[in-house]
Amino acid sequence: MRGQGRKTARIAAGLVAAGLALMAGPGAALEPEAAPPSPPARKSPARPPEPLREAVNAWTLGLAGGLLEGAPLRLAVDIARVVDAGEDLHVLPIVTRGPAENLESLLYLKGVDLAIVNSDSLARFRPFVPNLRRRIAYVLNLVPSELHVFVRPEIRSMGDLAGRKVNFNTPGTAAAYSGPIVFERLGVAVEKTFLPHPSAVEAMKRGEIAAVVFVTSKPVDAFARSAWGPGYHFLPVAYDKAFETDYLPSTLTSADYPALIAPGETVPTIAVSTFLAAYAWPKDASRHARMARLVDRLFGRIEALQAPGFHPKWADVDVAAEVAGLDRLPAAQAWLDRNRPRPAAAGQAAAGAR
Repeated sequence: MRGQGRKTARIAAGLVAAGLALMAGPGAALEPEAAPPSPPARKSPARPPEPLREAVNAWTLGLAGGLLEGAPLRLAVDIARVVDAGEDLHVLPIVTRGPAENLESLLYLKGVDLAIVNSDSLARFRPFVPNLRRRIAYVLNLVPSELHVFVRPEIRSMGDLAGRKVNFNTPGTAAAYSGPIVFERLGVAVEKTFLPHPSAVEAMKRGEIAAVVFVTSKPVDAFARSAWGPGYHFLPVAYDKAFETDYLPSTLTSADYPALIAPGETVPTIAVSTFLAAYAWPKDASRHARMARLVDRLFGRIEALQAPGFHPKWADVDVAAEVAGLDRLPAAQAWLDRNRPRPAAAGQAAAGAR
């Protein structure tokens, strides 16, 4: 009986195996499943020939611009477009976290030769970089960015803002960097917020914020093209010793904001200088030669930047304008010296005018 049971178990096991094979499909019980093919071996990217690598990098300069949505980055892109000369000169605009990081990148980040810098960012680095004036120089004074302190009707002076909510735009912007510095120098302690400008403006209309601070070139669309109720106005900021080092005197006028400033009236304020700075490479460095070529292309094509298609503020740029507290890049000064009108030519022009 025991042998008969074993025989019956073997037959049953065979029938189960055959049934499973039929369910799996023809040939499944006869041949083992083939292993998947191995993926082809990946080839490492070919290294470009050394002469090509040198040619690509030989006349390339890095330019720290700023935030993606900011005006400084647009200026950097404009510069890159107008000076581009293929393999003979290539400027790479770089997105950064804002004006303070631009100067830090110029001083310490590899591959950065130029930066769009705000004048008051120099104050942050002077205590830690005592030789700052020897390490960087200015190429071109660009455009001023005016301080706009726009307030609700009940605010009549800067002192009225003490302890109140004041918005300075999002971190990394010129307003977020320069605005708190200005209030600190004025001795006015406020509750700082860093909302996007559109959100802050709506919050101010609801009475949740007392003021918004903009630091940008006038006129600002948010004020020039928007409808404001009675009493909203700009606060005056007097230019005094607290601002002499890093700022310029400026005004907001009825021509800038006809709906907010009465005809013939002005509101005194201050402005932040924005300029193109360069690392002061020694004369025997290869990057020094790149700077000289950049200056020749940029200064020689400044009229192209002042044509339609570029930032409208290029129309106000003067290549001979100075930047307080810094020396001009020697290559820029040499270009100005070579292209300065000769006395004879100037005399003939004066005689023709008579």
